[in-house]
Amino acid sequence: MYAAEPWRIFRWYMGQRHYSGSYWSSTQADHVIYESRLELARLWYADFDRDVTAIVAQPFLLRAEVDGALRRHIPDYLMATSAGPLVVDVKPRHRVEKPEHAFTFAWTREAVESRGWRYEVWSEPPEAEVANVRFLAGYRRDWLFEPELTEEMGDEAVDEEPPPERLFDPVIVNEVRDRVVDGDTLEEAFACLPGRPAPLVRAAVLHLLWKQQWLTDLSVPLSARSVLRTAS
Repeated sequence: MYAAEPWRIFRWYMGQRHYSGSYWSSTQADHVIYESRLELARLWYADFDRDVTAIVAQPFLLRAEVDGALRRHIPDYLMATSAGPLVVDVKPRHRVEKPEHAFTFAWTREAVESRGWRYEVWSEPPEAEVANVRFLAGYRRDWLFEPELTEEMGDEAVDEEPPPERLFDPVIVNEVRDRVVDGDTLEEAFACLPGRPAPLVRAAVLHLLWKQQWLTDLSVPLSARSVLRTAS
């Protein structure tokens, strides 16, 4: 099921009211479609979550007889996680409690959980947190940083967005790993290799933060004073 194609494909046309597109997921090493900015935000979070190992958009069509009528619903996402399958519907908070949506989510939850899977209805995350995750997602592409991954992926690695050159020598990644210690601030991490080009060191630090080699408080805006903690 995790290799399934989306049940339906979005249409793009001039003047459409919703914001749809595709997001290149480092988890999938492929594009995943979304139908709104909120769905895109959910993809950032899923991609950042180390417990998520697969993401499928529009994964299947649910059919169920509810209150004497045949109901149909296509969930937004199916995710493989370390805790088992997770089915996700994304909806703005002000629309979740509308009777027609609440009804659909209720019978969908019952159907999904009857299989032993988990189900969630996801709404707007905290503003500072989503801004941080979005920013770090800019450093998500492993193959821009790790040459061995570029070799393994071959043409697939450059189909998405071929870089003029790798962001930096991968030696810098290893040096940053060795130099940054628990309790360092981002400012200290960015300055940990004074003999290396500052933009490349900064990119290495942020890539490793995306990979969660270190953790920091994402509930407040990232800044030079953000403290890095070693991931357990």
